[in-house]
Amino acid sequence: MLNFIIRRAFTALVTMLVLTTLLFFLLRAIPGGPFDSEKALPPAVQANLLKKYGLDKPLPEQFLRYVGNILIGDLGPSYSSPGRSVNEIIASRLPISAELGLWSILLALCLGVPLGVLSAYYHNTSIDYAASFFALLGRSIPNMALGPLLIVVFGLTLQWLPVARWASWDARILPTLTLGLSSSAVIARLTRASMLQIIREDFIRLARAKGLSEGRVIMKHALRNALIPVLSVLGPMFAVLLTGTLVVEKIFAIPGLGSEFLISITNRDYPLVMGTTLLFGFVLIIANTLVDIGYAVVDPRIRLS
Repeated sequence: MLNFIIRRAFTALVTMLVLTTLLFFLLRAIPGGPFDSEKALPPAVQANLLKKYGLDKPLPEQFLRYVGNILIGDLGPSYSSPGRSVNEIIASRLPISAELGLWSILLALCLGVPLGVLSAYYHNTSIDYAASFFALLGRSIPNMALGPLLIVVFGLTLQWLPVARWASWDARILPTLTLGLSSSAVIARLTRASMLQIIREDFIRLARAKGLSEGRVIMKHALRNALIPVLSVLGPMFAVLLTGTLVVEKIFAIPGLGSEFLISITNRDYPLVMGTTLLFGFVLIIANTLVDIGYAVVDPRIRLS
């Protein structure tokens, strides 16, 4: 385990360095700058702004200074929000996106895994067809269409739930459904396909021949092995939902990190774009590492080496 963690830490360090380098120079290669606008600033004002943020220095010098600041945990100031640092913006917006992501993942697992198991167990029956139809429907309707549909039905027509913001517990329901339903469809399809293969294996027949109850055979022997493909997608899915999905946050006016990231791209806010992207990369690396550890927990035949 210690050797695995050391190897992963070294790989993560190299990956983050490559990501930082590519992102830094690609952002600077895009035409335009953070202080360009429809109404051009006076040359003296623009020169003072460039000097204030160190953008008048050569690119290699800017890059080395940025990497040095990252090593001490400083992501720099925000160009579009004067007086605020990227650290402050992420600290205020990330908890909202993280809460939305956690609720969505929980809904996806609680809905997708049972549907996949039932669909595989009752293969080629009405239950299987209904679960497969739900999975197909969930993958066919994008979030940008599902969100407004839920708003029209439950918010405007029935008036059961708030249609925007993040102020109360019931305001979390529609965004969570929008994100969780599409994710649960993916999990349901993977669980079904894996379960259909597992329940035909010899060790499942042996477990039934020993007289084990059907519930124990399915839950302890079949499902545990069928979860490996599900774990494979949970890493990137968890990272995306945890750091915020900008489409859903925009639809429901949620002040999360995803909506802030979209604004930072529009404003050419280099530090905020880089800080958010690097955070996403770091969370993705951590999530994939936890998934690899989960492989060994679910299936003892898999070793971290």
